[in-house]
Amino acid sequence: MDIQQEKVAVIGMGKTGLSAVRYLQRKHIACECFDEANVTLPEDMKDIVLHTGELNAKLLGSFDRVIVSPGIDWRHPVLAAVRACDVPVHGDLEEFLREYTGTLITVTGTNGKTTVTQMVGLLLETLSGGCDAGGNIGMPMLDLLANKQPERVVLELSSFQLERAQGLHPHLAILLNIQPDHADMHESPLAYRKAKMRMFEHMIVGDKAMLPLDMEWKSLVNDLSQRGVSLSYFGVMDENDTQVNQLAAGVLHRDGNQEEAKIFWTQDAQRHFIPCNQLMVKGFHQQQNIAVAAQVAADYGVSKAVIEEAMMSFQGLEHRLEFVGNIEGKDWFNDSKATNPDAAGAALSSFDKVVWICGGLRKELDLGSLTKTVQKHVMFACVVGKDAKAYEQLLKQAGVPYTVSKTIPKAVKDAAKQHCNAVLLSPAAASQDQFSNYAERGEVFVKSIRELTDG
Repeated sequence: MDIQQEKVAVIGMGKTGLSAVRYLQRKHIACECFDEANVTLPEDMKDIVLHTGELNAKLLGSFDRVIVSPGIDWRHPVLAAVRACDVPVHGDLEEFLREYTGTLITVTGTNGKTTVTQMVGLLLETLSGGCDAGGNIGMPMLDLLANKQPERVVLELSSFQLERAQGLHPHLAILLNIQPDHADMHESPLAYRKAKMRMFEHMIVGDKAMLPLDMEWKSLVNDLSQRGVSLSYFGVMDENDTQVNQLAAGVLHRDGNQEEAKIFWTQDAQRHFIPCNQLMVKGFHQQQNIAVAAQVAADYGVSKAVIEEAMMSFQGLEHRLEFVGNIEGKDWFNDSKATNPDAAGAALSSFDKVVWICGGLRKELDLGSLTKTVQKHVMFACVVGKDAKAYEQLLKQAGVPYTVSKTIPKAVKDAAKQHCNAVLLSPAAASQDQFSNYAERGEVFVKSIRELTDG
């Protein structure tokens, strides 16, 4: 079939879907748009047919292939019916892989992948030929192909993007962690994990994988080793641990003491260190992430001086343990991107004691894993969102006093009254019960803090 004669359906008119439509337009491939919501298309797509409302399996089955946005549940019965008719159904990643021929670096994990992707992109941009970053963050990956192909690309990949791609073969694949998340969008935790593992399916001799040093990944390590894939490991570890020499990069500490901790990476067969108290990012989990990026940069030939400068000047991402400022005698931290319990737990562990603002759309995740962390690090909590009961139960079990504030502005006012010098928004929940996304939630949080000093 002449590719130009294809007819493609694109489902989901969010950022990714629109980028797919523009990609098809550039290639002069006919397409039609679908969205179950009552949306409109931008002006540059006014001549494209748009179908809104309930998806129609028979209609979709008449297309040569279907591109599905990551936010559309892969288990949607209409998608299942179309796949059963042998119509190719995939996401934007598969489209990207059809065309891109440069060096591909991929990053996945439940938490931390945005930080690593951004830092790797910034560091490798200093090399000849540069590096573009995109995928699940920033620029949609198909937009990276709008002009001349970049020599290197680093992609942040979600489980939703991975589960609907067949031909992924990265030159370097980085797995940060897999923790409970997106229980509402995957059949089971096993299905979520399986989606993440797709990143490694086609790796061969000459490729490289970076993994946490943890027995949890023993079978993956054995599989990749048998295929001749080069492996390196990272982690957060006590410097007296017997396994410490196996790490290529990470954070070393003494009995969990953050003041004496240091990040490191390996370059020219030597370890290079920076004390954590000289970094602008807070928390071992974030510091490990930038150490991973440093290791990637070192492996691709970025100089030690450039890496050091980048590590020490990096202020972190918006909404990821972002220091808002000292206002009304308290340090305020915006960690709105912590949409699951493990991310919130890592943030809480970065403090001695803190006022914790938590709650939102829980995504059916169990909060029990937070009990000991909350008990140790939370002095008082303010619960927000429409799913407060589970958070109340957690706080009661941890023996932590709390109030149900319901909204972010009210929680900020309630937190300001507490006798504690740090306040942390780290919801352990998605935001869509009250906001469009975590970024909007974080912006409302920051705005509410600023308003404390009005008048």
